[in-house]
Amino acid sequence: MTTPAPHDTHKVTNQPPPLEGYDAFGADVALVEAVRREAAGWAEDALHDLGVLAGSAEAIGWGFDANANPPVLRTHDRYGHRLDRVDYHPSYHRLTAVAVEHGLHGAPWADPRPGAHVARAAGSLLWGQVDAGHGCPISMTYSVVPALGAAPDLLAEWMPLLTSRSYDPSFAPASAKAGALAGMGMTEKQGGSDVRAGSTRAEPVGDGWRLTGHKWFCSAPMCDVFLMLAQAPGGLSCFLVPRFTPDGSPNPFRLQRLKDKLGNRSNASSEVELDGTWARMVGEEGRGVATIIEMVNHTRLDCVVGAASGIRQAVAQACHHARHRSAFGRDLVDQPLMTAVLADLAVESEAATAVAMRLARAYDEGAGEAGLRRLATAVAKYWVCKRHPVAVVEALECLGGNGYVEESIMPRLFRESPLNGIWEGSGNVICLDVLRAMARNPESVEAYMAELATAAGGDHRLDAAIAAVGSDLAALAGRTPEDAQAGARRLVERLALALQGALLVRDGHPAVADAFCASRLGDGGRAFGTMPAAGALGALDHRAIVERATPKL
Repeated sequence: MTTPAPHDTHKVTNQPPPLEGYDAFGADVALVEAVRREAAGWAEDALHDLGVLAGSAEAIGWGFDANANPPVLRTHDRYGHRLDRVDYHPSYHRLTAVAVEHGLHGAPWADPRPGAHVARAAGSLLWGQVDAGHGCPISMTYSVVPALGAAPDLLAEWMPLLTSRSYDPSFAPASAKAGALAGMGMTEKQGGSDVRAGSTRAEPVGDGWRLTGHKWFCSAPMCDVFLMLAQAPGGLSCFLVPRFTPDGSPNPFRLQRLKDKLGNRSNASSEVELDGTWARMVGEEGRGVATIIEMVNHTRLDCVVGAASGIRQAVAQACHHARHRSAFGRDLVDQPLMTAVLADLAVESEAATAVAMRLARAYDEGAGEAGLRRLATAVAKYWVCKRHPVAVVEALECLGGNGYVEESIMPRLFRESPLNGIWEGSGNVICLDVLRAMARNPESVEAYMAELATAAGGDHRLDAAIAAVGSDLAALAGRTPEDAQAGARRLVERLALALQGALLVRDGHPAVADAFCASRLGDGGRAFGTMPAAGALGALDHRAIVERATPKL
């Protein structure tokens, strides 16, 4: 009897290699150019080191492990004693340790040289591509320092710990640790975005204040200290709430539950009950919102950076896949329709990176760019975060069914994509903030228009967009508050597109700038891959744009 020949049914062909083993910084041409342009070229060596780690199989594995093994809440021990602790997977701690060692939580405050905020933003954009969840306490720690400027004694006490390059996750008083991380708790269940509706009470005691109430969202609850809002006798005020009291005992900080979230699963977000919780006031009594807004503005910068990070990783994955996968007799990247989609996505990524890095430099410049910073932070936060989900889902589709599988990282990127649009103010809240900035800080409008004017004459489509923005702003003065609100999203969108166009025309690659103006300021379609065939420079150079965006292994 003849034995049938075995059938080889599992030979793997025409599958891209994993996108790993590369320098994620060096492979991102737009980011490298922005770092040099925005005065942070001195940080390139450190960014290359971080980029090599971010592109390594080991670090990518940490990101997968931290999300596959989310945090676990431990409210009590086996005997019934309160613990109020959260256990994280070791990979989460590795991710956080790298972020701290590279100063992503506080380097600009410890070493405020020119370009410090740009370098830190670039590092965050890189490392956030490995995992976004651990970036929450990193961002909040970075952002709490300027708010503590309203309480110089507290700033002096906490600054060395909050800027230390040592990560210490132990549950112990901060005074016994080599470094500390900070969090924030503003949102309450009855108020949401209306923080003035908060009902948490603050009562003075001899050595500080005691807070009683409930916080609906408190992310990264194992941080060492938190900024929170509470109603003091003199009105809504800001407080610093440590996990331990001055005598070394745990502060009443009752973790009720962890949120079961759409994404951001490596990060714990909790509900917290405060029951006579010891705190110290930050800033003036009754001026809580004005005090904590300094923290909010810096976290909004990180929302822009985080969205740019997610877009970049999604586009890198799509370009890498198309370069190594063939269909219908040709590599996907050589198929004109796919090339058009990838080029459009790459333009979106470069525009997001350009505005994120320019915004970071506005934070470097201090008071000299306070006006631009005030308005551009809100505008960029709204628009880049809105573009994040649609860019990721289009990039996911480039991988086809492979992109819908968890191992590809694309589902995780998609689940993460709505978060930055919600964190620190959803779209409507941000649009209201833009209107508020224009009304209360007219110098911010002047600074914004001056920034746009630096690219005037560089492209006729951009010139028309800038003129249209000027007309919109002039018409705003005659509108009622209700009418202004109804048209706010359209106004903010046009402000954002004009700024991105100005940055790309002034400083970007000519092919990218031409494609942006043709598609975003001209007559482009509504879906990715519908850019016009030609721009001001002739036929749009899709191949050159895609080549810039594709990582090289």
